[in-house]
Amino acid sequence: MPQIRPFPELPDTPAWQALARHRDTLSGVRIGDLFARDPGRFDDLALSLDTDEGPFLLDPSKNRMTAETFDLLCALADEVNLAGAIQAMFAGVPINETENRAAFHVALRHLSGKPLATGGADVMPEVRRVLDKITGFVAAVRGGAWTGATGKAVTDVVNIGIGGSDLGPAMVVGALAPYGRDDLSAHFVSNVDAAQMMRTLAPLDPETTLFIVTSKTFTTQETLRNARTAREWLVAALGEAAVAKHFVAVSTNAEEVTKFGIDTVNMFGFWDWVGGRYSLWSAVGLSIALAVGMDAFVDLLKGAYAMDEHFRSAPFADNLPVALALTGIWNGTVFGAPCHAVLPYDQSLARFPAFLQQLEMESNGKGVTLAGLPVQTATAPVLFGEPGTNGQHSFYQMLHQGTLPVPADFIVVARSHYEVADHQPMLLANALAQTEALMRGRTAAEAEAEMVAKGMDAERAKALAPHRAFPGDRPSTTILIPRLTPETLGMLIALYEHKVFVQSVIWGINAFDQWGVELGKTLAAAILPELASDAPPEGHDGSTAALIDLVRALRAPEGERG
Repeated sequence: MPQIRPFPELPDTPAWQALARHRDTLSGVRIGDLFARDPGRFDDLALSLDTDEGPFLLDPSKNRMTAETFDLLCALADEVNLAGAIQAMFAGVPINETENRAAFHVALRHLSGKPLATGGADVMPEVRRVLDKITGFVAAVRGGAWTGATGKAVTDVVNIGIGGSDLGPAMVVGALAPYGRDDLSAHFVSNVDAAQMMRTLAPLDPETTLFIVTSKTFTTQETLRNARTAREWLVAALGEAAVAKHFVAVSTNAEEVTKFGIDTVNMFGFWDWVGGRYSLWSAVGLSIALAVGMDAFVDLLKGAYAMDEHFRSAPFADNLPVALALTGIWNGTVFGAPCHAVLPYDQSLARFPAFLQQLEMESNGKGVTLAGLPVQTATAPVLFGEPGTNGQHSFYQMLHQGTLPVPADFIVVARSHYEVADHQPMLLANALAQTEALMRGRTAAEAEAEMVAKGMDAERAKALAPHRAFPGDRPSTTILIPRLTPETLGMLIALYEHKVFVQSVIWGINAFDQWGVELGKTLAAAILPELASDAPPEGHDGSTAALIDLVRALRAPEGERG
């Protein structure tokens, strides 16, 4: 396959060098000064897409950027052939070069009815077949036709998976809780730490619990250990014959699924062109469909499809995912910010930052280009976040007065599903105030004058002023969503998926592999039997060997501990 982007390395390209010169001209310019120079700055830079609920808006105007900045960033996108990369992804080209696979998650929400092919074959008939199978199963469970071994309807669904098989579905189910039902609850178990599984099972009734085991190969170590524990819990209460009525699988390994005791009729497949962190749109999202219903799940797909179509067709200057990605390139790679905060001002999006941590850092936490050479620029920043206003009483101190620059995305939802008293206006006021405060700051002189005006002694006010000053000039982007619905959530997720892809193209890396997770798994497989052995641990460094010995001693029966 021909390379999607040309080389030489990014710092050697004329577009990058032009950006570096432009950065130098803006380094001493405050963001607030850009607004003073151009009162229409918001109108010039903000982008939006229409939805049934109102505009879905991206506002990058509180970043140290101008229209010229965006022009130069778009020139960089042109120089690395971003348009060709987008076309290749939607054409099913195997852009995951290290695994020789397409990254074709867009096919999972391709609702036009038109063919979409990879490897010369239209995948849409098979995608629709699996979606129809999910539809039928969801109707049976939610309608009461599917019952457990004792004839009782399902009241609790436990999704057992890890990584993309957990983070995406868990995030979406939490975000769309208003669309759920009181008599059907979804639970998620991912950690091999037994505490999570046992605390999840403790209040559940085996007769009314359905387990979804999600593992493409049905060999994922943590997932299978958890699945076996759940199986033992069920069998202890209902017997072996109950397994087939209380377990279904999302997998492609029919042999292992059958060995587990799951009828392959209740196995939901997906494809090697679906990456784990991009898989919630597939059968991996079965727990979502069960929790919120098939109509809501399809609306989630519709929202993502709308963002897909915008991404593949809109000019870069008007393209929301491209604008979000280029803003991140500007702040992180050009200006060198090592961290990025995602701050959802909606409690329903509490798990969104954790979802994005995998999406962004597993995708773009790479140090080698597609050509196998060391990357010459910074790639993915460290991403963190917490819903507002909780974060304001946690790490916002650092955002406002710390020495580390942290660009931030504020995700703001205008209308809540829970419009009670003035909760939502208070939340919105805090969100908008934080973006303004980060940009504006407060000088020591302003802080001193404010304290004196409130009656503080002038000498004391002067001493405190440096502590109460805010440097400001901290960049932020606001994403304003009219209301959090399945459609707008689908748009939001797809927005960030495409942002990640755009940035990977600019950095010249592969966003769709994750070789960095392999070594730890290999070493853990070697250490596991050593923890149960009396033989001296071999082949380890001094620290690891000593820790193995100490763990053995601490886990020995009480009378045998030294």
